[in-house]
Amino acid sequence: MATKRYKYRQKNLKHIFHRSETFAFFILTLAMIFPLQAYPETEHNYRLKGHLELGYLAVVSHRIQFSEDGTYFPYHKEGAQDNLFFINRMSLDFQLSSRHTLIFLYQPLSLQTKNILERDIKVDGLVFPQGTPMRFVYNFPFYRLSYLYDLNRNPYNEFSIGLSLQIRNATIEFESLDGTLFRSNRDIGPVPILKFRWRRVFDSGFWLGSEADGFYAPISYINGSDNEVVGAILDASFRMGVILPKNTEAFLNIRYLGGGAVGTSEDETGPGDGYVKNWLHFLTVTVGISVSLF
Repeated sequence: MATKRYKYRQKNLKHIFHRSETFAFFILTLAMIFPLQAYPETEHNYRLKGHLELGYLAVVSHRIQFSEDGTYFPYHKEGAQDNLFFINRMSLDFQLSSRHTLIFLYQPLSLQTKNILERDIKVDGLVFPQGTPMRFVYNFPFYRLSYLYDLNRNPYNEFSIGLSLQIRNATIEFESLDGTLFRSNRDIGPVPILKFRWRRVFDSGFWLGSEADGFYAPISYINGSDNEVVGAILDASFRMGVILPKNTEAFLNIRYLGGGAVGTSEDETGPGDGYVKNWLHFLTVTVGISVSLF
């Protein structure tokens, strides 16, 4: 069974990289067709630019545990997270001046699957017996506000550093399909993050870029609480694109999205003891479009 699942996951990853090569060829073709399209000069320094990405997400690894005596449950092996999931991503860049930019990002993230349990599992003191048909919900959308300062004076190239504030809005559920067994955990909280962005534009209009948001720290250092929880996040991507007519761009993006937390929260009021361990490693491949609104 494990060998069959491993071969299936290998096939999924090969499928991802095959699609990535196809998208990369599409972007390179656009770069050869269209010459460099410089954005027109305006009477003001500010500019608003919208970005939309569409693609798919693959779960490389994802495990979670609620309560000290709970099962460290592998979603990617036993929770039916071995398929590709649709993913989209939306953001706005507001350029305040040639070197100062504010960014607002919304990242929907919802993985809902069904499977039959291969063994007994325990979630916050509740046992779900082997053979139970289950519904798993892992919703972890987040909002992120960022500030970037560009160290590069060249208007076509960028090397920016800055800070982000991310708001998580998590809902995680384990439920038997007959509705008799159910556990739900919900959480909203701020996460401060360091940010980096780089971009290099070539004379042909083709460009390369990368971006990363990340941190690793005890939660108590962030919010001043007594919670003994250590959290981490890394949202890192590499992209290639081409500048098109009418202030638009098309691009291919490959992204690693990972992180999690481990420890005990003193604010827990649910059926468990407040202990949580949640680590995930996701890979996304998306195509996107950027439009300069003004």
